[in-house]
Amino acid sequence: MRREEASRRSAPSIWHTDWLVLRGLVTALDRALARIEVKGDVLDFGCGAQPYRPLVAAHGLAYRGADFSADAEISIAPNGTLPADIEKADAILSMQVLEHVRDLDLYFSEIDRALKDDGVLLLSTHGTWLYHPHPQDYRRWTREGLQHDIEMHGFLVEEMTSIVGPLATTTLIRLTSFAWALRCLPVVGGAIANMLSIIMNLRAALEDILTPPQVRDHNGCVYIVRCRKAPRV
Repeated sequence: MRREEASRRSAPSIWHTDWLVLRGLVTALDRALARIEVKGDVLDFGCGAQPYRPLVAAHGLAYRGADFSADAEISIAPNGTLPADIEKADAILSMQVLEHVRDLDLYFSEIDRALKDDGVLLLSTHGTWLYHPHPQDYRRWTREGLQHDIEMHGFLVEEMTSIVGPLATTTLIRLTSFAWALRCLPVVGGAIANMLSIIMNLRAALEDILTPPQVRDHNGCVYIVRCRKAPRV
């Protein structure tokens, strides 16, 4: 199951209901990893099924996954902290984790502790999307709100990329609901849901192309952000 989830996120198929979002996220992350100057190690903080391990390795970077799961190289304590002797990383990934974090102060303080002073934080989270508790789901952001929260926790936002604008997002939300209902039908439900996913994903892709960039930038389904530690005064 974890291998399937990793594959779905790293190489989504067009019959997946979130294909457009996941494809955009992988593309944006690939570009961000290519711009990391120091080819050192990357800590994936909240790595889950570790879908981005191959992508990190493809850029000549060493990968370490941290999570509550025993499958991760680094165990996160039940209170959300990393090991006291954590080796500082050249870059930290936080991919679709922040909306599930209850204590942002603690989470960002752990990133600060585990990241080298000249390191890079690559963070993605939802602007607008359906409620999805895994196991909890606490918040959504506007572009300005996300930048504010990141900077209030001691990091400078260097770049923020919006993935999938509002028109396409509404199509994907409808698709997610329809596909869930169709897959409850015996025998043919899955096949019909897959066909509908292909059609509506293509429609959403066209809608996103037609959406003005300034509208998409401020109404993203997902944002991926490149950050650095703010200078200490």
